Amino acid sequence: MNSKLIKELPDLVENDVISKEVASKIEHYYLSRQQNTPNKLFAIFGVLGSLLVGLGIILILAHNWDNFDRITKTIFAFLPLIIGQLFVAFSILKKKSVTWKEASGTFLFFTIGSSIALVSQIYNIPGNLSAYVLTWIVLSLPLIYLLKSNAIAILNIVFATFYAFEFGYGYYTIDQTPWLYLVIMALIIPHYIHLLKHHKTSNITSIFNWLFPLSITIVLGAFVQDASELGFLMYLLLFSVFYNIGKIPFFNTQKLRKNGYLIFGSLGIVIMLLTMSFDGFWYLEEFFLNTQETYISIVLFVANLGILLFVYSRKWLKEFNLFQYIFILFSILYILGLNIPIVGTIIVNCIVFVLGVTTIKIGADKFHFGILNYGLLIITALVVCRFFDTNMSFVIRGLLFVGVGLGFFFTNYMMLKKQKSNVESLKN
Repeated sequence: MNSKLIKELPDLVENDVISKEVASKIEHYYLSRQQNTPNKLFAIFGVLGSLLVGLGIILILAHNWDNFDRITKTIFAFLPLIIGQLFVAFSILKKKSVTWKEASGTFLFFTIGSSIALVSQIYNIPGNLSAYVLTWIVLSLPLIYLLKSNAIAILNIVFATFYAFEFGYGYYTIDQTPWLYLVIMALIIPHYIHLLKHHKTSNITSIFNWLFPLSITIVLGAFVQDASELGFLMYLLLFSVFYNIGKIPFFNTQKLRKNGYLIFGSLGIVIMLLTMSFDGFWYLEEFFLNTQETYISIVLFVANLGILLFVYSRKWLKEFNLFQYIFILFSILYILGLNIPIVGTIIVNCIVFVLGVTTIKIGADKFHFGILNYGLLIITALVVCRFFDTNMSFVIRGLLFVGVGLGFFFTNYMMLKKQKSNVESLKN
């Protein structure tokens, strides 16, 4: 309930701003809204409580595990799973609150994992960690839609990321590609789309807006096998996809802290370009076109192009933003730059500088100090990188840092001054 508004109602009635009937209706509306809205804090503590109870049961059993015979061990292996299923069935059949569903679903999620592990240990069933996690995820995925559970969806994304990391980066599976990770994420996407449609600005949707790009960023390296030189291009194309998604009005109109795609994309592009701004980077071996990495790069390039054409067809591109077109420029540069390293180095440095200036302009146009200073930080990072790989004298280097520092001060000062003048003009 909006307590501030409710407290203001008597004062509004006293000053004849609204009538008593209107005030009563407003108060009744917020009271009924509070009753129909689940207590989010209670739901969070319910999930945490289920997690702790599950871990506590596992620890108790583990302490006395060696004293049990095989049949007793098997019973204890399945008992938490059965209890968890009963709680979930009770939550569904009795149409219990969101808190009940989230808590029972979380408990069942962890009992699934513990039961698999215990049965494998009791009967000496061979297997590896990635296969164990994959089985756990497959068995728990239906719970997302049975319970409409955000907690289980988050847990599945986290565990799917771990599975792909273990499968793709692990010592014994380093040459394998976790394609099933894409299937798992595709099965979670309908739940995410539902959140975007019906809970666009909620905090839980914001978590997914951050979790999806973070997971994909971690896992993409597992898809790099033979042509490792293309790994850099793959990541830059991926960050470009994130940035272009983040610039779609659906996400771009939200608060910046809720737009994980835009932040991941922008930071990723800048970091990749700064890495490639060093002269030594471009002395890579030439790669073969008929590789897995080439096909993935083509898919990411087409995805970028498709998003850009869609945005253009909807007339959402109101101003030129180099970040949105960087994937075209860099794809051409990357292929040619490996043959002419000096050209690649010079052009990338110029691109980073222009991106910094572009970001400063966007921050100034929006009166957003965070974006403005981010643009200044991009230029500062470029200066720092050149500090270590050039033969400039320390005097020139010092002057560059002084210039950047003064740029920080005067840009923020002029922005603040302009903002104050606009506020004063509005008052007058």
